[in-house]
Amino acid sequence: MPPTYRKSSALAPPGYFAWEAASLAWLAAAGGAPAVEVVDVGERHLDLVRLSSAPATAAHAEALGRGLAGTHAAGAAAYGVGPDGWAGDGFLGPLSEPLPLRLDPVDTWRWFFAEQRIRDTLRMGRDRGVYAAGDAAVFERVAARLEAGELDDPEPPARLHGDLWSGNVMWTPEGAVLIDPAAHGGHRETDLAMLALFGCPHLDRVVAAYEEVHPLAGGWRDRVRLHQIHPLMMHAVLFGGGYVQQSLAVAAHYG
Repeated sequence: MPPTYRKSSALAPPGYFAWEAASLAWLAAAGGAPAVEVVDVGERHLDLVRLSSAPATAAHAEALGRGLAGTHAAGAAAYGVGPDGWAGDGFLGPLSEPLPLRLDPVDTWRWFFAEQRIRDTLRMGRDRGVYAAGDAAVFERVAARLEAGELDDPEPPARLHGDLWSGNVMWTPEGAVLIDPAAHGGHRETDLAMLALFGCPHLDRVVAAYEEVHPLAGGWRDRVRLHQIHPLMMHAVLFGGGYVQQSLAVAAHYG
């Protein structure tokens, strides 16, 4: 048996580790970007094959881009659908405080992003006192534009990692490996926008290689910040501080 790494917490909500295991299996089944292998899963733990870290290289970044294109192209049955073998909502956020991630399959991205990402996260933020009553109007304007179809496009649902910030890409001697997913059906630009949010080594190489396999729709650069609204709101809910104003500023750009 290969060396393993155990994630464990007595405070994790019921089903948390089964959710992560299902997400990893779904990503691995796509045959695109490698995902860390699950060895064992229990109610309070998840055992994974231990990875060795290494510096990110341009060649590995290009392989990651091509792999992500393959993962996304594997598709999903709907926007908001969870990984195979999973029923109900998922989780998103650090192991110390995972937040609920609504998974309610729908046919169009605009309805999914407006209701299940912007409005759901706004409700969490209002409940915690992170967002004031006046802040809601900023996000509601974006949600309304989404529902009107102004910010939508005909992309089919992609198979997303779902929490693809740079810390959830493990660079190894063999290449990049995906870890800590919150996998679901969504818009492929969301994963790439999340990857750009906090910086990623050789990001330009990642995106260029991605587009060699699966070109992005015209104007995608103008939509990067649109897809970053939800992760910024989640960070505001979890950590407050500057993320509150940052999320409001980005939302105002589209509202």
